[in-house]
Amino acid sequence: MSAAEQPDDPSGSWSMNALGGFIRAQRQLAKLSLREMAAMTSVSNAYLSQVERGLHQPSLKVLHSIADALHLSTEQLLIQAGWRDAAPAPEAESTEDVIARDPRLTPAQRAALLSVYRSFVDDPA
Repeated sequence: MSAAEQPDDPSGSWSMNALGGFIRAQRQLAKLSLREMAAMTSVSNAYLSQVERGLHQPSLKVLHSIADALHLSTEQLLIQAGWRDAAPAPEAESTEDVIARDPRLTPAQRAALLSVYRSFVDDPA
């Protein structure tokens, strides 16, 4: 079941389970034992185990330590916890804007390139 399909959970247990599972998966991908990650984060391995199982909601300070140990951004963990929405994808730039800003082109080259480009995209054929 995806995050969008999850029922409303006022206790936040689903998001804690998702966060814990994400942390565990990232720790395993990094080939770190629970003890190794505990040493890197200055958090007890018992507490980290409880976070991974969704039994505790870690503080922002603990999340930051975990993110550092896993070479992730704290923002990635906050998104996984459901405490922050993923940033919307940036709006795509138009080809014409990119051509107009390219410092490698002279004004005459920009005009010629834009003319050729427009002849391709504006052609109704």
